[in-house]
Amino acid sequence: MNKYDVTVIGSGPGGYVAAIRCAQLGLKTAIIEKYNTLGGTCLNVGCIPSKALLDSSHHYYDAIKHFETHGIKVSGLDVDFKQMITRKNEVVNQTSGGINYLMDKNNIDVYQGVGSFEDSTHIAILKEDKSLEKIESTHTIIATGSKPATLPFINIDKKRIITSTEALSLSEIPKHLIVIGGGVIGLELGSVYKRLGSEVSVIEYMPTITPGMDAMLSKELQKTLKKQGLKFYTSHKVTSVVNNGDTVTIKAENKKGAEVTFEGDYTLISVGRKPYTNGLGLENIGIKTNNIGQIETNTQLQTAVPNIYAIGDVVKGPMLAHKAEEEGTMVAEIIAGQKPHINYNLIPGVVYTWPEVATVGKTEEQLKEEGIKYNVGTFAMRALGRARASMDIEGQIKVLANAETDEILGVHMIGARAADMIAEAVIAMEFRASSEDIARSSHAHPTFTEAFKEACLAVNKRAIHS
Repeated sequence: MNKYDVTVIGSGPGGYVAAIRCAQLGLKTAIIEKYNTLGGTCLNVGCIPSKALLDSSHHYYDAIKHFETHGIKVSGLDVDFKQMITRKNEVVNQTSGGINYLMDKNNIDVYQGVGSFEDSTHIAILKEDKSLEKIESTHTIIATGSKPATLPFINIDKKRIITSTEALSLSEIPKHLIVIGGGVIGLELGSVYKRLGSEVSVIEYMPTITPGMDAMLSKELQKTLKKQGLKFYTSHKVTSVVNNGDTVTIKAENKKGAEVTFEGDYTLISVGRKPYTNGLGLENIGIKTNNIGQIETNTQLQTAVPNIYAIGDVVKGPMLAHKAEEEGTMVAEIIAGQKPHINYNLIPGVVYTWPEVATVGKTEEQLKEEGIKYNVGTFAMRALGRARASMDIEGQIKVLANAETDEILGVHMIGARAADMIAEAVIAMEFRASSEDIARSSHAHPTFTEAFKEACLAVNKRAIHS
């Protein structure tokens, strides 16, 4: 029986990063993965393939806009959707192959199969051929991720009623894609197919899309996506979803209680994700999950069994790959005797629509609720020379700063390259910078990041270009 200092169950971003960091710290490490490809949901059916399709569809959409801007008709410019899917698969395979390389480079043993606890230090691995292998591990990190959630009355048939997994590998472009859920995943995939010519309708139970984000972002994003042709039905409660063969019928109640019917050829169920812990044998070691399936941990991500940790989507907090990576690194360093920490308030969130949306820290609504006095600085992207030159003038940046100390408490941006620009805000807030610190820092011209400087100047009513 092979013995390890640390075994990681699950090879998503949190899992493989935890394994690599453990190996770097001199710990004999193994990783167990259920599927025959490493990288988990993110690399295989999540972050990476969705961004590949977003990128391809964006290039196609921009090409059409470019021609039309110059008076050139492009009605005959067809989408090679099959090639888009092929390219997406190539990106996935290259990225997953890179994880295999990193496992070899760091001398991490990889086991394919379902890992299940026999006791706190012994794990049985059920392989695809039904054979069983057992290993011993001093410490174990659970990183098994999440699966798409659904509603109790919906039967996901993976043909017409689909999840994000199937939406990444359709054989055709939908004529009318109905998205149930106005969160990040639904809006990103809805954007992909809208750009390629689909009619896209988004049904959201809450009064706004992207619930939980700063109200400014939700409002601006919905306004911009409506301009692009997406249709939104907020405050609608879905009551039934029926596959008719070639079409899907959805019934919902609007905010007045009246029944509304929608019909499309595909329906994407995008109502969030749920922790995945099936087959782990948690009952064998006394680890319980809460009412939404999460594994309870302490601040060091230890479970009820001290030598077993849990990270990523199976524990509380946002289901984000970079959050899982930080947790994987932290747990590895704790096991090695170090004392790392994570500031969960500074985990950024991003929506990869166009324009992009990015946020970090407190929203304005949260500051009001907590009774914290603050100042606001905003700056419109259309006032930037770089934005006009790139024809990306939609959006704005909002900075929230403590009214007494001027410390930046939250940054919320919608615009071109927001996903990259948010990193500056995260670094600033990690070092507890004030809006004045950013306002007095030189930003290259012409760049999109000048908007962040201008928003910080605006906190004290002295923006230059607005």
